[in-house]
Amino acid sequence: MAGSSFGHVFRLTTFGESHGGAVGVVVDGVTPGLEISEQDIQTQLDRRKPGQSFITTPRKEPDTVRILSGIFEGRTTGTPVMLILYNSDADPSAYDGIKGMFRPGHADFTYLRKYGIRDYRGSGRASGRETAGRVAAGAIARKLLARRGVEVLAYTVRAAGIQCEQFVPDQIEHNMLRACDPDAATRMMERIAGIRDREDSVGGIVECRVRGVDPGLGEPVFDKLDAHLAHAMLSVGAVKGIEFGAGFAAADMTGSEHNDQMRAGGFVTNNAGGIIGGISTGTEIVFRVAVKPVSSIARPQKTVDLDGAEQTIRTEGRHDTCICPRLVPVIEAMACLVIEDHYKRQAALLA
Repeated sequence: MAGSSFGHVFRLTTFGESHGGAVGVVVDGVTPGLEISEQDIQTQLDRRKPGQSFITTPRKEPDTVRILSGIFEGRTTGTPVMLILYNSDADPSAYDGIKGMFRPGHADFTYLRKYGIRDYRGSGRASGRETAGRVAAGAIARKLLARRGVEVLAYTVRAAGIQCEQFVPDQIEHNMLRACDPDAATRMMERIAGIRDREDSVGGIVECRVRGVDPGLGEPVFDKLDAHLAHAMLSVGAVKGIEFGAGFAAADMTGSEHNDQMRAGGFVTNNAGGIIGGISTGTEIVFRVAVKPVSSIARPQKTVDLDGAEQTIRTEGRHDTCICPRLVPVIEAMACLVIEDHYKRQAALLA
């Protein structure tokens, strides 16, 4: 019933709230003997943490990870790994003036209706801060996948209505948007700066490529590989849609155009995005996720309070203008978790 756990053989459970004492994750099903350090995990967390540029929240969380269990003398033991990040810059007082109102775009109304109680401090459990635990767990999965020769790379391909027109992978970590096109990134930042000055926010599209995956991964019919990846991505609060390969463009293609024909050397095209029948083909897995505009904006908006009376609300505080660059490591982490889980499920099937 509870929805805080994800995965089957490689399984994680995240915990914590945005303005609580800490956030973190418990990871089970980790292969014993894997060499991993806090720095391996910290490297990925540093890519997600706040305060990286003027378009991200200025909240100063170091997001320093601590390993509490499951790793001994630098190696995993095969027992559950517990990772924790203590909150050090929480400021729940910023929400005192609006705690009795529902913020547009947030889960305030729905959480209250579901649980009969809600943590109004920065969205509580519904906050994007929850994803820190996912990134920490994903760092473990990434190291396991590296031993299999699998690489996962995500990046911004669209933000503020501006599309990347070239793919320059070595520039992704050298611009504030983590965009694959440095020229487009400059235009994105200029437009985002203007929107930020108007107390508004923007969304975008993040693309992910997974290379080196063996053919044969996926569990039809309900746990198809693309279905499991879609589940993973749509569990991220800011994600509102996903497409694989040609995606929605397939609706305007003919069968002869969309079918990935084969020759002796393999597939000629990759319109399926590396997954056919819910099973990996061995070609590059490619998918894109639609990222909604950040909900927390200072611009006045209409809402109602707990009594149903109409109100005008301004969401003050420290918030991102565009979440895409911080979402990139989250998307990579979720992809790593899914792929490693399916490798382990495939091994169990053939045992």
